[in-house]
Amino acid sequence: MFNFMSRKGITFTLSAVLMMGTLVGCGAKTETNNAAATTAATTAASASAKPTDAPKTELSGTVTASGSSALLPLVKQAATEFMEKNPKVTVNVTAGGSGTGIKNVADGTSDIGNSDVEPAAEYKDKGLVDHQVAIAPFAFIVNKDVKVDNVTKAQAADIYMGKITNWKDVGGNDAKIVLVHRPDSSGSRTLVKQIILDGKEFTKDGITQENSGAMKTAVVGQSGSVGYVDTPYIDDTVKALKIDGVAFSEENIKNGTYKLFGVEHMYTKGEATGAAKAFIDYISTKEFQGKQVRELKFLPADLLKK
Repeated sequence: MFNFMSRKGITFTLSAVLMMGTLVGCGAKTETNNAAATTAATTAASASAKPTDAPKTELSGTVTASGSSALLPLVKQAATEFMEKNPKVTVNVTAGGSGTGIKNVADGTSDIGNSDVEPAAEYKDKGLVDHQVAIAPFAFIVNKDVKVDNVTKAQAADIYMGKITNWKDVGGNDAKIVLVHRPDSSGSRTLVKQIILDGKEFTKDGITQENSGAMKTAVVGQSGSVGYVDTPYIDDTVKALKIDGVAFSEENIKNGTYKLFGVEHMYTKGEATGAAKAFIDYISTKEFQGKQVRELKFLPADLLKK
């Protein structure tokens, strides 16, 4: 009887031990499965988080732009709007002429150099990057007492080279022609020299004004005077002359019959970065090009691109 009970007890004990082992094994497996599930969930959550979910850094800093007074109205308007949209950015805009703008950006004095013309040969190796932002029609303007509405290209050249000195010689009244010039650093002067004078030199006679606004003011105030500005400066206080019978207009520039216009550039030293890049990008947007550029009497930069 004792032996029988002992064998039965041993059997029972072994069964209990085996059952406990099974339970422990199941528990460990469950914990392992739970841990794996937790790890998978964490990985999936991490994978679903996109880089764009990170908060964007607010644009800040100061941008300096100098140069072309012809381009000044456009850059100032863009600066005002850009600063409203980016209150931590300051955009300082000054004139001084295209040559000054190119020199300033090449020297590192300005972040952006505004210009009506391409840089002179001395700047070709300075790492300047061109951003074309508009097309600007230019025109000869005269005091409203001048009885001339049209000049040929040859007549305009002879006037500014000092060969024609009286308005009667181009169909006007008997009155001396008073020339108003821009300084040598002016992109407007360079355009007129290239397009109208065919590279020949201006006469030294006449008066010189530092910027387009001052030139218009001088023409308004001086009887018999003539000057040249881009069309955003033209209003009813002066008269714009036709050239070879053709008035400035978008269509006449597109069809090639009106030649006196310039491509407006914003140069940076190297690729634009930071707030300067964002500012140029803003001017180049379809919305700004299509609305503000035209409202300010410029034309979109891509007008002549095919």
